[in-house]
Order: sequence, then structure tokens, then C-alpha cells
Amino acid sequence: MKKWVKKSLIGLGVLAIIFLLANFGLNIWLKTQLPKYIKNNTDYKVSYKVLDVDLGSGNILATGITVNSKNPQNTNVIGLQGTIDTLKISRLGIYDAVFNKTISSKDLLLANPNLNITLAKPIDKKAGKKVNPVLFENIRINSGNINIFKYNKQKFLGVKQFNLFVENLQMTEESVEDKLPIVFDKYDIKGKDFFFRPDAVYALTIRKINTANGKMLIEDFKLIPLLSFDQFKKFYPGKNKLFKFDIQKMEFKDVVVKKNNISLANANFQNPLLTVYTTGAVVKKADKPMSFELNLEDIKLSNGTIQVIKPDGNNLLYGQSLNLNINKFAFNKESSENIIPVNYKDFNFSGKNIHYTDKQNITVGSLALNPKSGEIRNIVALPTGSNTSMDLKANHIAFNINKWEFIDKKLNLDVKDVLVDGIHGKIKAREAVQKKKSDFTGIQFPLVIRKVTVKNSNIIYDKGEQPLTLNDLNATINNIELKPKADQSGLGAIVKDYQLTTRNFAYKTKFYNMTVGLLKVGKNTAQVNNFAMKPLVSRAQFIKMIPVERDLYDLKAGQVTINGSWDLFSNNKFINASDVVIQSADANIFRSKIPNDDPKEKPLYSRLLRSIKIPMYINNLDLKNSILVYEEDTPESSGPGKLTFSNFNMNVKNLNSAKFKGKPTQVQIKIDCSFMNLAPLSVNWNFNVADQHDNFTISGKAVNLPAQGINPFIRPYLHITATGTIQEMLFNFKGNPKGLGGTFNLKHKDLKIAILNKNNEEKKGLLTAVANLFLKSDSGQFPDSVTVENVERDPTKSFFNLFWKGIQEGLKKTLIGVNTDKAKKAVKKTVSAVKDVKESIKEIKGTTQEDKVSIQKVEEEKQKKGFLKGIFKKKEKPEKE
Repeated sequence: MKKWVKKSLIGLGVLAIIFLLANFGLNIWLKTQLPKYIKNNTDYKVSYKVLDVDLGSGNILATGITVNSKNPQNTNVIGLQGTIDTLKISRLGIYDAVFNKTISSKDLLLANPNLNITLAKPIDKKAGKKVNPVLFENIRINSGNINIFKYNKQKFLGVKQFNLFVENLQMTEESVEDKLPIVFDKYDIKGKDFFFRPDAVYALTIRKINTANGKMLIEDFKLIPLLSFDQFKKFYPGKNKLFKFDIQKMEFKDVVVKKNNISLANANFQNPLLTVYTTGAVVKKADKPMSFELNLEDIKLSNGTIQVIKPDGNNLLYGQSLNLNINKFAFNKESSENIIPVNYKDFNFSGKNIHYTDKQNITVGSLALNPKSGEIRNIVALPTGSNTSMDLKANHIAFNINKWEFIDKKLNLDVKDVLVDGIHGKIKAREAVQKKKSDFTGIQFPLVIRKVTVKNSNIIYDKGEQPLTLNDLNATINNIELKPKADQSGLGAIVKDYQLTTRNFAYKTKFYNMTVGLLKVGKNTAQVNNFAMKPLVSRAQFIKMIPVERDLYDLKAGQVTINGSWDLFSNNKFINASDVVIQSADANIFRSKIPNDDPKEKPLYSRLLRSIKIPMYINNLDLKNSILVYEEDTPESSGPGKLTFSNFNMNVKNLNSAKFKGKPTQVQIKIDCSFMNLAPLSVNWNFNVADQHDNFTISGKAVNLPAQGINPFIRPYLHITATGTIQEMLFNFKGNPKGLGGTFNLKHKDLKIAILNKNNEEKKGLLTAVANLFLKSDSGQFPDSVTVENVERDPTKSFFNLFWKGIQEGLKKTLIGVNTDKAKKAVKKTVSAVKDVKESIKEIKGTTQEDKVSIQKVEEEKQKKGFLKGIFKKKEKPEKE
């Protein structure tokens, strides 16, 4: 053997002997001097029965250990008190433990520890390095009873019969305050009577916890408020929710707590009960971002119950038999910025007997939801006060979704279909409030709903005490696109196609009840059968209820059909109808002149059409086989005057609002009817809606009208009746908002009038005789037309008032040769002369009866001849006017 090899072996041997002696000496020293050293140089008093230390490996084995803090009141270091049957440490950093007061080890084993641990007081981060950190890569505890307290002696964590194996456990006071109280990679845990108090508001308890084969079982999990609700509101006015949570049993596996991330898989929660107390406080948005993330591979919640309580102690939300399955559930900083602050791959949710009470009392019999569909059954919405809006029931609501995702933090929604079946009840519109701009920043538009179906429903929609009733309602709406309105006050809709059918439709207003036997509406067709608009009040009541003149309508129509296209849902509304047909209408219009005149200006029809805000065009409108009755009552009339137009047929071309680009604006109206059921009447009426001057023309013709046919209208007002025949009446007028003029022609025969008293009974012979002297009883075979001019319009009256004034002026000029004022003066002079004769007779005294008779006859004859001759002379041929 070479010398250097021999020397090397001898050297190694000497070193080994020295190391063994040092190790042996160290053990002797540790057994005899370490407790004293620890007592003199650390904050603890330690005693033990056996202690073995391997200086080379850093392994320590001790039994029968007792540990106590020298100064329990010192909150700057971790406080320890208790016993440990066996302590085993692998690869302890002895130098750091002795000189740097840092405990770090690869493995730690504690057998039967009974320890009370007090965490050190948090250190200001600006102050420098941490005090007494405890760092263990792996820790094992067998059959321990451990209590951990905060520096203020408040219990933080406790557990009995605790068995634990954890890889890379980290737990310091700093971690409690900032993020998570415990951080580890892998674990195996068992224990009873677990207690954890994260803050001054809540405590968490677990009756039993166990792990086996990578699965954790927790029994009787409870999150308990440490304050009453009143105390919570008093001491935490800035918080709006207090929670209480009970879970009978929960299981999960693969729990990983690392830095600020908690993740686990296959979580199963059985019979959970969540109670939430709300205070109504407005919570300010936190400036500090959320400090942890939650990732759950699979969650299953079975037979849960949720209860949300309002500040007044009543339930806001209550639900039973709640079941939830979620796959790849994640709550993190990225998801928290979405409208729905969580991410998931798939979920299924169901529940029964769900109650929600706020402005509405809503009950749901059953509910089922998943990312692709949803179903709600037996919905009841009841009012909770006068301002609530719904009182209805629904059998079934279901929907299917094509796409539900977030793109660039915006919700992208595409709904395949929505079904609403069997809604019965009333919806009351709330009072109008000032519109506020809506925030749609979290939504990707358009939102699309491919199809909405409403079946077998009966709905009353009440707005302003004017209920709209839809019975046997069935509707299908296809391809709805929702977009924000231009003023951001809400959403507008574009509807591609729809069909709606309802029977016994009704709409009630203050004065009317409108009903429809059948209403069918689609995108290109509409049909109304058996329309009626009946007054709810009598004529006398109506007169008392209106402050100024107003028409009272009584309308019926057998059928109304419409063909064309229209959009009444989107921001770009329009009506473009090719044909509108109204069959068998029966209209009665009553107006009383007893109320005050309406001082408002009455625009002509061209201006009224022009005021329609949307593009509207109806190519052809037909009113067929109808009847129109107009009745008017005045304080002087005895009963209402009446005009009847039967067999009424009207055709309107180009009815428009002058807003449809490329469409004609000239409106042409043609009317054919029977006037007073006696004579045919035809009218042609034209105006241009785009004409800002509102010019119009109206012409017409009536033939073979017996004069007594107009008696029902002129008798109550003028106390006049007429006989004879109007063989032909022609009129042709032009006008504008200021008045009208034109020509009038009347061919008549044997026309005479009779003047009645105010009771329309007694005939006034003298006045009638004088009036008929001025009346042209026959017009001749070919009468000339007269000129009607300067007929002024009263802007507070309707167009038809102006039209009838034109007819009246034409009749006056045609029928009467002199001014009617002369006839009135003649009648007055006649009456005066008769009175003079009577006075003369009274003055004759002393004469015989025979003389008196003779004188009277002479005077009467003289008076008659002289007076009438002086007034009328020889009647000349009437001048043409």
C-alpha cells in the first residue's frame, strides 16, 4: 500500500473518530445543556425525556417533550404551550435555528401533540424582515389536539384527534392577513371538532374531517355569524350582506392550496343551507383587486336550500330542493370583470318551490337550467302593493340557447327559441319615469332570439286604467335582434317575421270598449273580424264629462284585412301596405253643441297625415258596403239632427305621411253612397300630403233626392220641413286652411218649406207663406251654376264644417232670389199692420153691430191691398246670382 493512501485512510479514520466523538459529545451536551441553552437564548422553556441528534444529517428525535413560552405576554414571537410525545425532525438547519432564529426543516413529525400556539403580531412590511418564520417542507401530525390563537388571544384555529400530513405547508400571521391562512401542496388529514375564525364576523366549524384514497370527507360544516344581524348593521354599516352556511356533508379530492389559488375536484355538497341577510347598504367598489382565485373541477350540490332575508326581516328569496352540477368552475380576476363573474364549461341547475318577493311576489314550482336550455313550470306572480305590475300565472316557460359566451369581456348571446305556454292574468304598466341612459358596455350586440312562441294564453295589459285583453293568444315571432336605442334609454328590436292570433280581443278606455272577435297579425298580413267600438257612457253622461265639444263614436265592422309590409318594433319603424279592405262597417258619430267650443286649431287632413312620425304608405284602401250616420245636438234643437249615408263605399289611393321615399303623396278619395237612404251621392276628394299649403279639391253629385229626406236633420235645428225634389246637385270646390270657393248647381222641382214652432209641431202659416214667396220652387230644366266664393274657414272647426258651409252658400244663392233679411222685415211689417187694424176697431164706439162689421171689412180689404202692394209691388223676375 502506498504511503499517501495509507495516510489518507488514517486521516479519514481520525476525522470519523472526531466526528463520532463530536456527535457523541453533542448529544451528551444537548441532553444535559440544551434545555438550559434554549431557556437562556430563546423565548421558550423546553424539557424532554429522550433527545438524539445526528449532527451530520440534522435529524433530531425527541420524546416526552414539554414546551412553554418564557413570556406568554410577548406578542412579537410565536407562543407555544403544551406537550409532544414524540418529535422527529429531518434535516434541520441547526445553524439557522441557533444563530438566525429561523426554524427550517425538510420533515417534521409530531406524535400526540397537545399544543396551544399563539401567532406573532403582524409586522409592518416597511419595518424590515420577518420575525421567527416557521418553514417546513413536509409536516406530519399524529393524534394531535391543537389550538392556534392570534396574538390578541382570540382563537384562530382548533382541532381534536388531528392527524395530518402536508407537503410544503406555510402558515404565518402575514399570510392570514393578506391572502390565505394556510398554503400547501398535498395533504392527508383527519380530525374532529375543527374550528376556524378568519375574522371578527364569522367562525367556521366542522364536526368531522377525514381523507382516504385522495378524497376528503367533511361532516357538519358550518359558517356561523358571530354577530346578530342588528349588531352587524351597527358595527359594519358599509357591508351589505351577512352569511350563514350549513352543509350536512361534503366530499372532494385533490385539494391544492398554493399562493393565492384554491383548487379542488369532485366536490359534492349534500343538504346545504345558505342564509343571506341583506342590509341594503351601498357597497363601494373595492380599489384593491381580489387576492385569491378559486378553481373547482367538478361541483355537485344536492338538495340545497337558500334563503335571502331583506333588511325588514322578510324573505327576499327562498328556494328548496336545489341541485347544481358545475364542470370546471373558476372565479378569478379575469372572470370577475364579466357580467357573470365566473367561468365554467358546463352546468345543470334545478330547484323547486322558489319564492321571490320584492316589488312582485313570484313563486316557481320547478326550475331547470343548463348552458343550452332552461325550463320553468308553474309560475305565479302576485302583486305586493299598488305599484306592482303583474298578477298572473304561467304553466310553462322554456328556452334553448345556441351560443352563450364571453368575447373580449362582452356577453355574446344567441337564443335558439323561447316557449311561453299558458299565461293567464294581468300585467299593469307602471307609471312613466324619467328615462335614464342604460349601460350596455358588457354586452355584444345584437342579441339574437331566433324564435319566440306564446301559446294558449289569456293576458290583460292595463296601462293608465285602460286594459287591453288578449284571449286565446297564440303568437310566433321569428329572428328578433335587440340593439340599444339611439338615446341609450333601452333596447330596440328588429323582427324579421311574426304571426299573432287572439280571439275576443278587447281594449277599454275612458269612454269606449273596443272588441274584436278574431285578430290575426303577421309581417305581411292582418285580419280583424267583428270589430266593435261601443261607448261605455250614455250621450247625456258623455256631454257632462267633456269640457269642450267632442265626437262620441259607436263603430262596428264585419272584417278588416291588410296586406303589405311593416315594422313596428325596431328603431326604423314603417308601414307599407298594398291593400286595406274594410267590410260592412257601421259608424254612428254623435256631437253635441252644448259643451263649449274647442278653441284648438283643427288641422286639415293633409297636415294631420304629415304629422305622422314614421314612413306610412297605403297604396289602396277600400271601405265597402258600410253605413255612416252623423247626429248633432244643439241647445235649441228638439232632439238630435241626423244625416245618414248608407251603401257607403269609399276608395282611397296613396294614403301616406309624405315620409316614404319614392312613393306618391297625392291622396285620391272617391266616395259612392246613398244619402239619407233616398238618393245616390258621389264625392271626389283630392289633396297632396307633401303640400305645405294644404290645398285640396272636393267635388260631387247627388240626384233625385226628395226634399223631405233632409227633414230629420233640418227640423230639430231650423224648425223647418221641406217638400219637393232635388233632382240634381253638383258641387266643385277648391280650398285651403283659410277657406274655399268654387261652383254649385242645383236642379229642383216643387220645392217648398214649412216653418214650425220651437216644439216642431204648429205650422206658422203667415211666416211660411212669406218665406215661400222668396223661394225658387222650380229651377228649370237647365239651371245655371252659381259661384261660391270667400267662404271663410273657422280654424277651430273641422274640414267638414268648412265643406258644409260651402254647400249652404250654394243653396242660398240657388234657392233664394233676395236677401232673407227682407223676408223677415216683411213679416214684421205684416204683423204690425194687423195690430193697427185691431186698434182702429177698438176705437169705433157707438156704431151698430152691422156698421162695425162693414167698417172692419172695408179696412181689412184696404189694408191688405195697400200694404202688400207697397211692399211687394209687382214681383219682377228674379235676378241671377
